[in-house]
Amino acid sequence: MPETPDPSFINRKRLVRVDFTSDPAHGSAPDKRTVESLLHLGVIVLDKPAGPTSHQVAAWARDLLGIPRAGHGGTLDPNVTGVLPVTLDMATKAVGSLLYASKEYACFMKLHRDVKEEKVRSVLSDFEDEIFQVPPLRSAVKRQQRSRRIYKLKVLEIDGRDVLFTVACQAGTYIRTLCTDVGEVLGVGAHMQELRRTRTARFWEKEAVTLQDLMDAHVFWKEDHDEGPIRAAIRPMEAILSHLPAVIVRDGAVDAVCHGARLAVPGLVALDSDLNKGDRVAVFTAKGEGVALGLAELSSDAMMETNQGIAVTPDRILMPTGTYPKGWKTAEGK
Repeated sequence: MPETPDPSFINRKRLVRVDFTSDPAHGSAPDKRTVESLLHLGVIVLDKPAGPTSHQVAAWARDLLGIPRAGHGGTLDPNVTGVLPVTLDMATKAVGSLLYASKEYACFMKLHRDVKEEKVRSVLSDFEDEIFQVPPLRSAVKRQQRSRRIYKLKVLEIDGRDVLFTVACQAGTYIRTLCTDVGEVLGVGAHMQELRRTRTARFWEKEAVTLQDLMDAHVFWKEDHDEGPIRAAIRPMEAILSHLPAVIVRDGAVDAVCHGARLAVPGLVALDSDLNKGDRVAVFTAKGEGVALGLAELSSDAMMETNQGIAVTPDRILMPTGTYPKGWKTAEGK
């Protein structure tokens, strides 16, 4: 069976419809934002410790930075550690894009009886495929069977009944259930002993900062006027969208999209390849600012070949109206 590619890492090409330069008088490239702006349009890749809930960790980050709200992408159980993207203030509008992003974990599984190593490796390799799971009792979703995709499963070490492996999987995969299912196939039983998330979308463990790191960075900025550590800890909101196919719009179409208007093909200046109708996309300005999330109404080929019709229907607006000047007319011609 051919390997199913991880959707967070599909290699797309940028297709240019028209040459276009954005007016520097409006908006701002994400990497040019001030620290004050990043506190309201940023994301932190936090290294969640064992013990607190994901909600509590996000709340601590919110209070530490003195901002009105914070959200998190992909809930981790209290005893699970690792990558927890935390969105700051207005960037919480974009956190939903992570619900569909792939994840990667390092898992320590405990077998309940002895099994030959070769058999354990063979059974685990069989799970690198489409699998079917029923969410555990403690989950927040309806308990009914559903399919999920394991993109890659690699055994790192087996020591008696202790099994250490990494797994890259579709969003919504329950690793606790995976361990239980492996135990059932082996006929000896098994359970998840420890779990650490090493990646969410394109956010990796090596990028993660602890709450103490964040606190120190905030102090360096506030008291010593050193922006380096806090800029390293807080990334622009647009980093949350990097795993999604992109659609780039001209300045004159930005405010219309911010008002909820559907994006017509003439408003496009560039887009990513291999788009299909119905795909979830991120809409950006030519400066790279996130404007909206939405669904593609045409394939990338159709968007390149025609100059009519609707390209994207937005369903989540990220940019405040008025950031760019109105370049469109109402029905009354005003």
